[in-house]
Parts: sequence; structure tokens; C-alpha cells
Amino acid sequence: MKNLVIIPTYNEIDNIENIISAVFALNVAFDLLIVDDGSPDGTAEKVKELQKIYPDKLFMIQRKGKLGLGTAYITGFKYAIANSYELVYEMDADFSHNPQDLIKLCKACSEDGNDMAIGSRYATGVNVVNWPMSRVLLSYFASVYVRFITGMPIQDTTAGFKCYRIEVLKTINLDKIRFVGYAFQIEMKFETFMFGFKIKEVPIIFTDRTLGESKMSKSIFREALLGIIEIKIASYFKNYIRN
Repeated sequence: MKNLVIIPTYNEIDNIENIISAVFALNVAFDLLIVDDGSPDGTAEKVKELQKIYPDKLFMIQRKGKLGLGTAYITGFKYAIANSYELVYEMDADFSHNPQDLIKLCKACSEDGNDMAIGSRYATGVNVVNWPMSRVLLSYFASVYVRFITGMPIQDTTAGFKCYRIEVLKTINLDKIRFVGYAFQIEMKFETFMFGFKIKEVPIIFTDRTLGESKMSKSIFREALLGIIEIKIASYFKNYIRN
């Protein structure tokens, strides 16, 4: 299978070289696409240096300014479709997602017949390291709320560590995805669910970043909590029939 891992970056100079090296050290072949939003700390320049070492595996799209996580992934998804990748992954740059778990996600889609695999913090309890209890509770009950509104049988509805079969990304109208933060992650799962694709949660241990600054904010959570109602209402007016 032809695999592409998409990593959006903004000011990840402390992590970028290590995360790239870790992905390329795996015993499954993954290509990497970095989508950098004009990081002023030299992240893109470091990636360019590393492209000389990995010329056929490491790619980068540079954007001007912070345009949001969701639009970064949409840019990456379109790149994956244009370049005939079969499996496409979302992953953070900060090691909160263990690169070794890419292999689990790959297996879930390439061998076990799933269309989306989610690296799930809550599939087998609460598997989160280095988060304050307030954030654990906020994240966990946000997923409870999302399940209640949407009816999705997914424990970790806001997870950002995922694998898609390319057919999923070709089916979803990527230009109509409206949200950029946590709500983007929910919206993509909801669209996948509504189109009837097979979804599997793969248990992982999520470890909060130790280097660099978190991009999480209260406004991102607000977007998710209010946005999910918009997503659900809009679904009543959409046709979820695959071509």
C-alpha cells in the first residue's frame, strides 16, 4: 500500500527533525507531507535540509500564515488524491501521537478491511499521559456529548490521529468541510460515518507534548461544542449516497 502521513506544523522546530526521523525508521514504508503555515521559528527551513536526505519520501507544502489545522489537512488530502496514495494518515508533530502506532492504523485499514482507523484515547478506558485532570474530563465528556448529538458509535470523537482509505477522501466533498479545529476532526468522522464507511478505533496511549507550545485554546473547544450542532442539522439536508 502507498502510505502518506500528513503533519501540519507551526513553530515545531523542537520536534520536526525527530518526528521525521522516527517515521522513516519504521519497518513499514511511509511518505511524509509537511504542511507548514509560515512558521517563523525555522521549521520549514529544517524540513528543506532533511529533504536532501529523504528526497523521494519527504515533501512539503508551505502556506503563508496560520490558516488552521483543518485547512492544512484538506490541502494534504488533495495532495494525496492527486498523487495516487492509497492510505492517508493524520498525525501531530509533537510526539503526542506515537509514530509506532502508525503501523497499527495501517494494519487496521490495509489488512482488517476498515475504511477509517482512529487512534483512540478512550477505546479501552482513558489512556492519556501528562494532561491535567481538567483537560482529561473536558476531552472525555466532549466525546460523550458528540456521541449523544450525532449517534456515532465512536469513543474518541475528537481524536486527531487517524488513517483513511483514499476512497473515503474521494467521497467526502472536501471543499464543503467547514471547521478548522476539534470540530474539523468531528466533522470528518461524521461524514465518514454518514457515508457508511467502516470505522475502527485502535487503542493508543496519548502523551501530551514535552517540547514546543500547545495550539489548544478555549475557542477551539467552543467551536467543537457549538459546531457539532450545525454539523448534525446540516446532515438532514445532505444526500449521503456514494457514487
